[in-house]
Amino acid sequence: MSILAQLEERGLVYDATHREELDALVSRERIVFYSGFDPTSSSLHIGHLVPVVLMSHLQAAGHKPVVLVGGATGMIGDPSGKGEERQLLDEDTLERNVDAFKAQLSRFLRFGDGLTDAEIVNNADWFRQIGFLEFLRDAGKHLTVNYMMAKDSVRARLEDRDHGISYTEFSYMLLQAYDFVHLSRTRGCRLQIGGSDQWGNITAGTELQRKLGGPPIYAMVTPLLLDASGQKMGKTASGTKLWLDPQLTSPYAFYQYWLNVDDADVPRLLRLFSRRPIAEVEASIAEHAQQPDKRQGQRALASEITAWVHGPEAAERAESASRVMFGGSLSALRDDDLMPLLAELPATRLSRDELHAGISLVDLLARTGLAKSKGAARRLVAGGGVYVNNRREGEDRPLTTDDLATESMLVLRAGKKSYHIVQVGER
Repeated sequence: MSILAQLEERGLVYDATHREELDALVSRERIVFYSGFDPTSSSLHIGHLVPVVLMSHLQAAGHKPVVLVGGATGMIGDPSGKGEERQLLDEDTLERNVDAFKAQLSRFLRFGDGLTDAEIVNNADWFRQIGFLEFLRDAGKHLTVNYMMAKDSVRARLEDRDHGISYTEFSYMLLQAYDFVHLSRTRGCRLQIGGSDQWGNITAGTELQRKLGGPPIYAMVTPLLLDASGQKMGKTASGTKLWLDPQLTSPYAFYQYWLNVDDADVPRLLRLFSRRPIAEVEASIAEHAQQPDKRQGQRALASEITAWVHGPEAAERAESASRVMFGGSLSALRDDDLMPLLAELPATRLSRDELHAGISLVDLLARTGLAKSKGAARRLVAGGGVYVNNRREGEDRPLTTDDLATESMLVLRAGKKSYHIVQVGER
């Protein structure tokens, strides 16, 4: 099976230009390909991961990735999929974001000086050298306004009477088209990949290359990350975007997102994101289909993608913390395993001396706010609704340092879902 057919089997290819020619090209020789990322924020998000996965598969098949970080185009803002114009960023902010992107992408692709090692380029490096009139003369005259207005990303904004599209954003397509031509000339790049919302911008590059008489270049786009209902994926229950930076989205929250995806989305997401052989992926999908209530597919997805993005250790800690939240045993866990929960759950600090002396379970329930009063706490305990380290407590008793689940933490729970971490310090 050709590499292109394998990518299609995983659902990674939404569309491609001259598919048969491209299939033959990537099957018979090593090619250079690229994908671009505009540094309009300080982190990539999970929507970027689909083209990154495609890049990793192509690199594994013996092709050379070029990562274009848009220091120039990031100052303009891509109108694709946007209802209004982006807030333009200053150069210092863009430069910081570029550095952050470089660090993140190095986790997913192999960088170096080898024939198939990835490299990073910044389109600001060549656009700084081109004058405005020179650009209009050498590139602008080759794509007609009629051609550009026919693209979905431009047409949708032109039809929006409230916002419209500025000349600045309108020029974005031409800048991205020129990127493709420039990389073809300077690095022999033959293919550009991106999300399907980039189809218009990418094919503008193939058209500009044709008009300029360059060698054939190709476009290939991935599907957008949508759920079974057609809605964009990538936001938590609170409405925040799922970032790849652990400071913006904790590995635990990242893991939980994938653990809670709908059963209908599991097969497609496993094919997209798993880096295992496709036969193993299909076996996991079949196993999930037989007993979806066990959520084996979600656990496999969450574990794999979290390990890829945040590393195996972070994935293991997120998995351990997740078991706690599902009522699992806390035996053999350490502080590091429960640390992810501190970013997600309320916590109360006690001195080690205070806990060593003993504190009533009822008093602690009221103090943590799991019960509104001591009377409510007593009723909760008597009703069997209180758990210490996921073990039910049937009566009030003093809790001591012997009740710590880890070096410094114990977990209180009221009912099925109200958790609270009690953390002790030295004094």
